[in-house]
Amino acid sequence: MSATKSAGSAEQKRNLIAVIADEDTTTGLLLAGVGQITPAKESVESEEGLHNNNSTDSKVVSSNLGKNFFVYKDGKTTRQEIDDIFHLFTEQRKDIALLLINQHVADLIRSSVDNYTAAFPAILEIPSKDHPYNPEKDSVLKRVRKLFGE
Repeated sequence: MSATKSAGSAEQKRNLIAVIADEDTTTGLLLAGVGQITPAKESVESEEGLHNNNSTDSKVVSSNLGKNFFVYKDGKTTRQEIDDIFHLFTEQRKDIALLLINQHVADLIRSSVDNYTAAFPAILEIPSKDHPYNPEKDSVLKRVRKLFGE
């Protein structure tokens, strides 16, 4: 019974929606109430996980530790920064249940998105104002089609 309780408590901790998106999408989601800033120590499972991260730009990760959102700036944000934030939200943050990511941003780190297999946080690719949604690129839909043999 204790294993069930610990699994349940781990799921209860996951109560945030995270966002990796362009400025307009992020602003809209923040206005809808998605944004939250928590103390950095509370948001990650352990400090060791941060130091073991093979991030080339730990400045970006450390400045976003307590935030559950990251604004992608076209031409200014590097692929490595996006990948680092993706790994922060999916592997190190234990309070995130759902990660919303613009599909065109996910395309920049497609290998990381496609290789992600954990149940939590769930990843949902969303369209942006300037980039329409393409179901052929969506990693979740690809997995569903593969599962049903399509």
